[in-house]
Amino acid sequence: MKFHKEGYASLIIVLVFSIILIFIGHHFFPTYAIAQWFAYLLSAFLTLVIVQFFRDPTREHTLDHTLIIAPADGKVVVIEETVENEYFKEKRLQVSIFMSPINVHINRYPISGTVSFFKYHPGKFLAAWEPKSSTDNERTTIVVKHDSGKEILFRQIAGALARRIVWYVKEGDKAEQCGQMGFIKFGSRVDLFLPLETKLNVKIGDVVRGSQSVIGEM
Repeated sequence: MKFHKEGYASLIIVLVFSIILIFIGHHFFPTYAIAQWFAYLLSAFLTLVIVQFFRDPTREHTLDHTLIIAPADGKVVVIEETVENEYFKEKRLQVSIFMSPINVHINRYPISGTVSFFKYHPGKFLAAWEPKSSTDNERTTIVVKHDSGKEILFRQIAGALARRIVWYVKEGDKAEQCGQMGFIKFGSRVDLFLPLETKLNVKIGDVVRGSQSVIGEM
């Protein structure tokens, strides 16, 4: 288990806040043990929240060029045919994964290939389970072209709590299946837009693990 690099700034803020809080408890309330214990407990709680949110667990990745691997931890909340209007402009099979604040929030490439399209969209912060979050929220759009010629589009979508999307990708990059391509802070969603003929291995309500669970077959 490692601590993800995206969490260092948040951890420093929490530690500085904790030091100030504990100093106030001891300096201004030296005879009130309850105030001092409150400062210690709140500091410990906030530190644990940050550590668990930005954890980077060691995993055995599922690597297979014929499979589409989950790009994130979470729960499958949408499976439907829909028109993808930004890039494909045709019907695709949408699979959406909702990431709660207790999930690992690292985002990974579902297939290997070449990044053929990337775009960042500023937007709103609707709850991630809202249908309009896919088109109205702050988000990125990434398309990876597989060696077979097939393309998969996926989006990092900010949620009501998520206020920052991080990506490590640009057009022309080589995508390695299960390699890290980004991070979303504090609750979010990832949408996949797959070819209609994709054979799915998941159903609504399934809990998936990024870099391990199989979403479908190419």
